[in-house]
This record gives sequence, structure tokens and C-alpha cells, in this order.
Amino acid sequence: MTSTSAPYRSPLLDRPGAAESQDADVVDAAGVAWHYGDPLGEQRAAHDGGIVVDRSHRRVLKVSGPDSAGFLNNLLSQKVDDAPDGFAASALDLDIQGHILHHADLVRVGGDFYLDLPDAQAVTFADFLRRMIFWSQVEVDDTDLAVLTLLGPALVDAPADRGVPTLAARTVGWGGIARRDLLVERADLPAAVDALVNGGATLAGLMAFTAERVRALEPELAADLDDRSIPHEVPAWIGRGDHAGAVHLEKGCYRGQETVARVENLGRSPRLLVMLQLDGSAPETPTPGTAITATGGGRAVGRLGTVVHDCDFGPVALALVKRSALGGQLLIGEVAAMVDPSSIPTEEGEKAGRAAINRLKGL
Repeated sequence: MTSTSAPYRSPLLDRPGAAESQDADVVDAAGVAWHYGDPLGEQRAAHDGGIVVDRSHRRVLKVSGPDSAGFLNNLLSQKVDDAPDGFAASALDLDIQGHILHHADLVRVGGDFYLDLPDAQAVTFADFLRRMIFWSQVEVDDTDLAVLTLLGPALVDAPADRGVPTLAARTVGWGGIARRDLLVERADLPAAVDALVNGGATLAGLMAFTAERVRALEPELAADLDDRSIPHEVPAWIGRGDHAGAVHLEKGCYRGQETVARVENLGRSPRLLVMLQLDGSAPETPTPGTAITATGGGRAVGRLGTVVHDCDFGPVALALVKRSALGGQLLIGEVAAMVDPSSIPTEEGEKAGRAAINRLKGL
């Protein structure tokens, strides 16, 4: 799929009950099924047995060549120069001020790297990579690969993709239900899904994945963040211990690293990505991008991101909220909301850089 091709339409949209999202211009959902007739039941099936979700609308880029590992390591927030075959994580492209420009999921297959991201980001990301090649022995190519996502421990812990013709499979370490992504040739997409369904998976739409994405506090760049967003606003993106995240805190220099290091060592991001519980009795669901205000004063304290109905919690959303407003009652237009307490990260204590400064000051 190239940038000059017609809008993508998955062949799975011809399956019985398939319905597209009505908000595909906000959340990245155009071209695939939002559900197959039972959206809440499809999400429930992820916990009861396991589901396969068509995410073939994403673009997959291939970065290859003898210098590909060092090339990507110099440009992105993830450490990949010594990544082993099969390494899977996320990576960010930042501007010089540390603001997030692109977010991609990646996996290494032999000496090659495959990076997938929303179609709307893919053209500018590929252009950026190609402009930075200079004398490196690297090639950046579009592929005709599709992403399928398996959700549910029944499928991920005992992989049901054996026998499915996959180029790569990656187990994704995020804060939600067990997840495994498969990269398959687009021509093999229907057959791959049939094989997975025959192996015990339930075919589910992107709404089920989106609800689990909100639970996992995994943002989608266009819907959930803005042009001021920095990596530390998404705590799950900061790699710590065995969690690779999207940002490696001990790798070499890359564009935007100064902001990452400063926030990590000296302070905190002024905003956090959290999950909101929305008033389910409201007549209308608020739309992403709407300002969030504090009750009583009416001052803006954040912005709303992805909104979706969850099979357990009802209407939920991702939102960027000022730290000072995390414990209060919130309003989104006329809809009441509150921050889910479990989405607020545990404080990690005094920052190392700040402690050193205080020692020098004799505090």
C-alpha cells in the first residue's frame, strides 16, 4: 500500500456483520471493521478465550541494509543497535524540543527492521528516514504487509498462529491483556484469519482492540496526544527494567534526548495520560479533542482523547490531564468524568538530578 493508492479497504469488511467506525477521522480506524455485529461481546471474548483483530490498515515499513541497526539507533528513542533477532518494542521520533512526531511499533527479523504505524504518519516518517540515510548502507521500503493482533492469554500464552504464514510475530509488553502481533502478507490475510479462527480465535473488530488499548493506557498519537506532548506524559512509554517501552533511558544521543533526560532526572511532566470513567447516563458521548475542565472553576485542565465503550466499565476515555487536577471531579462539556485511580502511576520518589542539586545546595 503506497501513499498514492486508493484508500485502503480490508477484505474482511466483506465478512458477515462487519461495520466500519463512524469516527474513523478521529481514531485511526478507516478501512477495517470496527465490529462484526457484537462489539461488547467481541471484547468480552478476548478475556473468555481470545480474539483476532484486523489492523491491516496500518502501514508497515522495512528498514534493511548492513547499517540499519545503527541508523535507527541514532534517530529513534529506542535502543536497537544491539537488538537480537525477534526484538520487539515501540520507538518514537522526536523533534529537537522533545515533542513526539511519530510513534511506531517495531520488530527485528534477522538483519531487517519492520516498523508499523498509522497510514497518516507513514509518509512523513518514511520521508524523514530516507532524508537521513546520507552515506549509510540502508534502504527504507514500503511493504505490502498487514498487522493482525491476537488478544487474550488463551491465544498468546499458547500461540494459535502456528501454521499461519507470518513474516514475524511479536509479543507486545503493554499494560493490558496479553497481546501478540502478527505480520502477514496482505494476500494471505483472509486465509490467515480463517486459520486463526479455526484454531480457536474469535474474529473481533477494532473497537474491542481500542477498548483494551484504553485500559492499557496506550495512546494513539493523533487522537490522544498533541503537538506539545513529550514522552514522559505516557509513563508506559518509558523503558524501565525488563519493560522496553518506547524510550530507552541509557542509550546514546538522538534528537530530543535532552528533554527526556531533563524530565527523567530533574522533574515531572506537567500532564499525564490517564483513563477517565465517563458518566454513562449522558445523552451524548463527548468527542476526542474536547477540552476538559475542573468542576466549580471551569478552568481547562486537559484534553480528551480516544472515547470508547468498554464491556466492563461502560464509556471510558484516554485523556491528557494536568497533575494538579488528577484527584478532582472533571467535566467534558456537560459530561461528568473522573480519573480512574489505577491509571495514575506510582511516584518513584525524588529524581536523581534533583537530589544532587539539593545536596549541592545543602538542603
